[in-house]
Amino acid sequence: MARGDGEEGGHCKRGRGAGDCKDNDDGENGPDKRCRVAAGSTCDDGEAGDDGTGDYNISGDETDGDGDGNDEDLIYYYSDDDEEAEVGASTIRCDDKRYVVLSEDDVHDRQAKDTAEVAEVLSVPPGFAAVLLRHYKWGKMRLKEEWFSDDRRIRDAVGLPADGIPVPMARSRRELVCGICFGRFSPGEMRSAGCSHYYCDECWRGYIHAAVDEGPRCLSLRCPNPACAAAVVRELVDAVADGADKDRYARFALGSYVDESGGRIKWCPGPGCTHAVEFVGCAGDDATDVLCRCRHGFCWSCGEEAHRPVSCATVRAWLSKNNSDSASAIWVLVNTKHCPKCRRPIEKNQGCNNMTCRAPCGHRFCWICLEPLGQGHTTCHAYRPRPDNVVVAGGKGVPAEEQRRQQAKASLDRYLYHYERWAANHRSLQQVLKDMAALDRSELGKMADTVRASATDLRFLTRAYEQIAGCRRVLRWAYAYGYFLDPVRDAAKRRLFDHLQSDANRSLERLHGCAERERKQLCAVAKCASSADIAGRYRSYKKKLENLTEVTQRYFENLVKAFETDLAEVKPAK
Repeated sequence: MARGDGEEGGHCKRGRGAGDCKDNDDGENGPDKRCRVAAGSTCDDGEAGDDGTGDYNISGDETDGDGDGNDEDLIYYYSDDDEEAEVGASTIRCDDKRYVVLSEDDVHDRQAKDTAEVAEVLSVPPGFAAVLLRHYKWGKMRLKEEWFSDDRRIRDAVGLPADGIPVPMARSRRELVCGICFGRFSPGEMRSAGCSHYYCDECWRGYIHAAVDEGPRCLSLRCPNPACAAAVVRELVDAVADGADKDRYARFALGSYVDESGGRIKWCPGPGCTHAVEFVGCAGDDATDVLCRCRHGFCWSCGEEAHRPVSCATVRAWLSKNNSDSASAIWVLVNTKHCPKCRRPIEKNQGCNNMTCRAPCGHRFCWICLEPLGQGHTTCHAYRPRPDNVVVAGGKGVPAEEQRRQQAKASLDRYLYHYERWAANHRSLQQVLKDMAALDRSELGKMADTVRASATDLRFLTRAYEQIAGCRRVLRWAYAYGYFLDPVRDAAKRRLFDHLQSDANRSLERLHGCAERERKQLCAVAKCASSADIAGRYRSYKKKLENLTEVTQRYFENLVKAFETDLAEVKPAK
């Protein structure tokens, strides 16, 4: 299991008290403020206080709220540097921002700046500088050091001429013979790559076209003469290639700044995304989540989608497990369910897991466990083996084949339990991302007009959805962590895991319901309310959602640290 750094990982402390937070003498916002997080109602409750903070505790039990201090054995997860943590919108961000998201224009500007700098320092044309930088994986310092140590060796290694002329023209006064088509041409129509082999513009054009068709390898193109290693530089390509080939060559050249950076910069793997990410910290082998501007989260270390709190090895093992099972059976299991009351088939098309069947049924139930919603709905996210799957080792009178069958059935049931919740959170995440795209396109503008607020003032809603997306990622991969907990050896960790997951799900569902359902209710009421009534309702909604966002963020940050340290506070079984 993934383990975080000992100094940064969250740790556990038992405490008592009924208040939301425990402050020291530094005041309300003092550095020793430790919030109890994660209880709260589900998104169908809608009965908590308007500020949305509720009375959050990691145990998942409702506090009595009377301030008598009777809440026993509450667990607080907090970090030693909580006071320095920036309250942001995404739980998958690094504790300190160690990466920079770059647009294509940013990449182009950086590449041009580095090329111009090297060209000036080494006194070479820009095309030569680009060849040198690609050879050194765009490492300017190492290039400069080795160049000034032995520039002749470097020129020979990359195929650059000693005279520094990027596109030599023939200087003879008589006609020359092209080495490819054997036609005779005037000296002004013949070019070389800085060597003694001259070819006509038409043959150069065809030669470069064939190279560009092969892809980025065209950036390492050499003289057409098989015995010559002279490099074909950008100036020669621009001089003879047609427009389409010059554009494609330019795209490959731009991509080389990222692809050949030695892993310092990577393209975002999000579908259709053209952004790159530069990592300026030290990622090591641990999972390091990165969030691109396109809202796709991915792991810097392994390239898979963002998967904190589990390690890259756990992700590989989990995905390998998924690929070995029947995809069609799992799809049917995850994507279609029946109402527990009327048995009508249901396909979930929104993010919240609290469902209400259509009239005349109207049954309210949980999409995950299908249990009715209400005060007693508290154990949805705790794994419980089915009674018929309990296997008694060495049971008398039970044939060995039957024992193996029962064990296989129990193993499959345990796997499907975790897979269903892993997949359900992924579907919820995809719906959240669609909702965010709709907000960006038009929903925010419509809401601004409805509640008479500026689009800038509605940024709190975007931050809430970003937080929901980050939390969905965390919950999704936490189920992979739970699957690999040994049922016997890690029984104590399993109990704590179920407890934390249950609290986390309730906290997230409450935030998700406020952002989704209560937002729609506010807009519906605002269409026929007075200006004063709209303003009051909007202020209350904004305050509630902002508080829920902050509390949920803090809880999930500490939850991630707890899982990354492999629930270190739980003593291993002897």
